Amino acid sequence: MASVLERAGFEHEEVADGEEALASVHAARPALVILDVSLPRISGYELCRELRDWYGEELPIIFVSGVRTASMDRVSGLLVGADDYLVKPFEPDELLARIRRLLRKNSAHNPPSGRPARTEALRAELTARELEVLELLAEGLTQDVIGRELVISPRTVGTHIQNLLGKLGVHSRAHAVAIAHREGLILSAEDSGRVGARS
Repeated sequence: MASVLERAGFEHEEVADGEEALASVHAARPALVILDVSLPRISGYELCRELRDWYGEELPIIFVSGVRTASMDRVSGLLVGADDYLVKPFEPDELLARIRRLLRKNSAHNPPSGRPARTEALRAELTARELEVLELLAEGLTQDVIGRELVISPRTVGTHIQNLLGKLGVHSRAHAVAIAHREGLILSAEDSGRVGARS
Protein backbone atom coordinates (compact mmCIF):
# COMPACT_ATOMS: atom_id res chain seq x y z
CA MET A 1 0.00 0.00 0.00
CA ALA A 2 2.87 2.37 0.77
CA SER A 3 4.30 2.00 -2.74
CA VAL A 4 0.83 2.51 -4.26
CA LEU A 5 0.37 5.72 -2.27
CA GLU A 6 3.83 6.96 -3.24
CA ARG A 7 3.24 6.36 -6.93
CA ALA A 8 -0.09 8.21 -6.67
CA GLY A 9 1.67 11.21 -5.09
CA PHE A 10 0.28 10.88 -1.56
CA GLU A 11 2.49 11.70 1.41
CA HIS A 12 2.08 9.02 4.05
CA GLU A 13 3.39 7.77 7.36
CA GLU A 14 3.59 4.12 8.34
CA VAL A 15 3.40 2.91 11.93
CA ALA A 16 4.04 -0.50 13.46
CA ASP A 17 1.15 -0.75 15.91
CA GLY A 18 -1.86 0.98 17.40
CA GLU A 19 0.08 2.90 20.05
CA GLU A 20 2.41 4.39 17.44
CA ALA A 21 -0.64 5.32 15.39
CA LEU A 22 -2.18 7.18 18.34
CA ALA A 23 1.06 9.08 18.93
CA SER A 24 1.30 9.96 15.24
CA VAL A 25 -2.23 11.31 14.86
CA HIS A 26 -1.90 13.15 18.17
CA ALA A 27 1.19 14.95 16.84
CA ALA A 28 -0.45 15.95 13.54
CA ARG A 29 -3.95 15.45 12.15
CA PRO A 30 -3.86 13.24 9.05
CA ALA A 31 -6.05 13.83 6.01
CA LEU A 32 -7.10 10.15 6.02
CA VAL A 33 -6.29 6.99 7.98
CA ILE A 34 -5.98 3.44 6.64
CA LEU A 35 -6.25 0.90 9.47
CA ASP A 36 -5.68 -2.82 9.51
CA VAL A 37 -8.29 -4.43 11.75
CA SER A 38 -5.67 -6.68 13.39
CA LEU A 39 -3.07 -4.35 14.91
CA PRO A 40 -0.60 -5.18 17.70
CA ARG A 41 -1.15 -3.65 21.16
CA ILE A 42 -4.32 -1.70 20.28
CA SER A 43 -6.85 -3.24 17.89
CA GLY A 44 -7.97 -1.42 14.78
CA TYR A 45 -11.50 -1.23 16.17
CA GLU A 46 -10.31 0.40 19.40
CA LEU A 47 -8.07 2.80 17.50
CA CYS A 48 -10.96 3.77 15.24
CA ARG A 49 -13.07 4.66 18.30
CA GLU A 50 -10.20 6.74 19.71
CA LEU A 51 -9.85 8.62 16.43
CA ARG A 52 -13.57 9.33 16.38
CA ASP A 53 -13.34 10.67 19.94
CA TRP A 54 -10.52 13.00 18.92
CA TYR A 55 -11.60 14.11 15.45
CA GLY A 56 -15.31 13.33 15.21
CA GLU A 57 -16.76 12.36 11.86
CA GLU A 58 -14.46 14.67 9.88
CA LEU A 59 -11.51 12.26 9.62
CA PRO A 60 -11.93 9.66 6.83
CA ILE A 61 -11.04 6.15 8.04
CA ILE A 62 -10.66 3.05 5.85
CA PHE A 63 -10.38 -0.42 7.37
CA VAL A 64 -8.46 -3.12 5.53
CA SER A 65 -8.26 -6.78 6.50
CA GLY A 66 -7.16 -10.07 5.06
CA VAL A 67 -8.44 -12.01 8.08
CA ARG A 68 -11.73 -10.39 9.09
CA THR A 69 -13.37 -10.76 5.68
CA ALA A 70 -16.91 -11.94 6.43
CA SER A 71 -19.90 -9.70 5.84
CA MET A 72 -20.43 -9.43 9.61
CA ASP A 73 -16.83 -8.20 10.03
CA ARG A 74 -17.34 -5.48 7.44
CA VAL A 75 -20.58 -4.41 9.09
CA SER A 76 -18.84 -4.29 12.50
CA GLY A 77 -16.09 -2.10 11.09
CA LEU A 78 -18.59 0.33 9.65
CA LEU A 79 -20.61 0.39 12.88
CA VAL A 80 -17.48 1.14 14.90
CA GLY A 81 -17.04 4.25 12.79
CA ALA A 82 -15.06 3.48 9.63
CA ASP A 83 -16.09 5.17 6.40
CA ASP A 84 -15.06 2.19 4.25
CA TYR A 85 -13.88 -1.41 4.59
CA LEU A 86 -11.63 -3.14 2.06
CA VAL A 87 -11.00 -6.88 2.06
CA LYS A 88 -7.51 -8.06 1.03
CA PRO A 89 -6.44 -8.73 -1.62
CA PHE A 90 -7.69 -5.71 -3.53
CA GLU A 91 -6.58 -3.89 -6.65
CA PRO A 92 -4.44 -0.77 -6.13
CA ASP A 93 -6.82 1.23 -8.32
CA GLU A 94 -9.72 0.35 -6.03
CA LEU A 95 -7.82 1.57 -2.97
CA LEU A 96 -6.89 4.84 -4.71
CA ALA A 97 -10.45 5.38 -5.94
CA ARG A 98 -11.83 4.98 -2.42
CA ILE A 99 -9.18 7.26 -0.93
CA ARG A 100 -9.86 9.99 -3.49
CA ARG A 101 -13.63 9.71 -3.01
CA LEU A 102 -13.35 10.10 0.77
CA LEU A 103 -10.90 13.00 0.50
CA ARG A 104 -13.18 14.83 -1.95
CA LYS A 105 -16.20 14.21 0.25
CA ASN A 106 -14.37 15.39 3.37
CA SER A 107 -13.05 18.49 1.61
CA ALA A 108 -16.55 19.40 0.41
CA HIS A 109 -18.08 19.06 3.88
CA ASN A 110 -15.19 20.70 5.76
CA PRO A 111 -13.79 23.70 3.91
CA PRO A 112 -10.38 24.96 5.04
CA SER A 113 -11.88 27.99 6.73
CA GLY A 114 -12.30 25.82 9.84
CA ARG A 115 -14.92 26.14 12.57
CA PRO A 116 -14.46 29.53 14.22
CA ALA A 117 -17.94 29.47 15.78
CA ARG A 118 -17.23 26.25 17.68
CA THR A 119 -13.79 27.49 18.71
CA GLU A 120 -15.23 30.75 20.04
CA ALA A 121 -17.96 28.87 21.89
CA LEU A 122 -15.37 26.68 23.61
CA ARG A 123 -13.20 29.69 24.41
CA ALA A 124 -16.19 31.45 25.97
CA GLU A 125 -16.90 28.43 28.16
CA LEU A 126 -13.35 28.14 29.51
CA THR A 127 -11.96 30.59 32.05
CA ALA A 128 -8.69 32.42 31.39
CA ARG A 129 -6.99 30.26 34.04
CA GLU A 130 -8.32 27.05 32.47
CA LEU A 131 -6.92 28.14 29.09
CA GLU A 132 -3.54 28.77 30.74
CA VAL A 133 -3.60 25.30 32.31
CA LEU A 134 -4.61 23.75 28.99
CA GLU A 135 -1.75 25.45 27.18
CA LEU A 136 0.77 24.23 29.77
CA LEU A 137 -0.66 20.71 29.57
CA ALA A 138 -0.13 20.86 25.82
CA GLU A 139 3.52 21.71 26.46
CA GLY A 140 3.81 18.43 28.37
CA LEU A 141 4.22 19.92 31.84
CA THR A 142 3.24 17.99 34.95
CA GLN A 143 0.67 19.13 37.46
CA ASP A 144 3.36 20.21 39.95
CA VAL A 145 5.30 22.19 37.34
CA ILE A 146 2.10 23.88 36.13
CA GLY A 147 1.39 24.87 39.75
CA ARG A 148 4.83 26.45 40.09
CA GLU A 149 4.48 28.18 36.72
CA LEU A 150 1.11 29.73 37.63
CA VAL A 151 1.94 30.16 41.34
CA ILE A 152 -0.99 28.01 42.47
CA SER A 153 -1.11 24.72 44.36
CA PRO A 154 -1.00 21.38 42.48
CA ARG A 155 -4.40 20.61 44.01
CA THR A 156 -5.85 23.77 42.42
CA VAL A 157 -4.26 22.74 39.12
CA GLY A 158 -6.00 19.38 39.47
CA THR A 159 -9.34 21.12 40.00
CA HIS A 160 -8.80 23.20 36.85
CA ILE A 161 -7.92 20.06 34.89
CA GLN A 162 -11.10 18.30 36.07
CA ASN A 163 -13.14 21.34 35.04
CA LEU A 164 -11.42 21.34 31.64
CA LEU A 165 -12.18 17.68 31.05
CA GLY A 166 -15.83 18.21 31.93
CA LYS A 167 -16.26 21.26 29.72
CA LEU A 168 -14.51 19.63 26.77
CA GLY A 169 -16.44 16.39 27.26
CA VAL A 170 -13.36 14.13 27.46
CA HIS A 171 -11.93 11.73 30.02
CA SER A 172 -8.19 12.21 29.67
CA ARG A 173 -5.65 14.99 29.46
CA ALA A 174 -4.41 13.65 26.12
CA HIS A 175 -7.90 14.02 24.63
CA ALA A 176 -8.21 17.52 26.06
CA VAL A 177 -4.90 18.53 24.45
CA ALA A 178 -5.91 16.93 21.14
CA ILE A 179 -9.17 18.92 21.09
CA ALA A 180 -7.30 22.09 22.04
CA HIS A 181 -4.99 21.70 19.06
CA ARG A 182 -7.78 20.67 16.71
CA GLU A 183 -10.02 23.59 17.67
CA GLY A 184 -7.24 26.17 17.80
CA LEU A 185 -7.78 26.87 21.50
CA ILE A 186 -4.08 27.14 22.25
CA LEU A 187 -1.26 28.94 20.54
CA SER A 188 2.15 27.64 19.61
CA ALA A 189 5.11 28.73 21.72
CA GLU A 190 6.08 31.26 19.06
CA ASP A 191 2.58 32.74 18.80
CA SER A 192 2.12 33.04 22.54
CA GLY A 193 5.47 34.71 23.07
CA ARG A 194 6.92 31.81 25.07
CA VAL A 195 10.58 31.36 24.22
CA GLY A 196 13.38 29.31 25.67
CA ALA A 197 13.23 26.25 27.87
CA ARG A 198 11.37 25.97 31.15
CA SER A 199 13.26 25.26 34.33
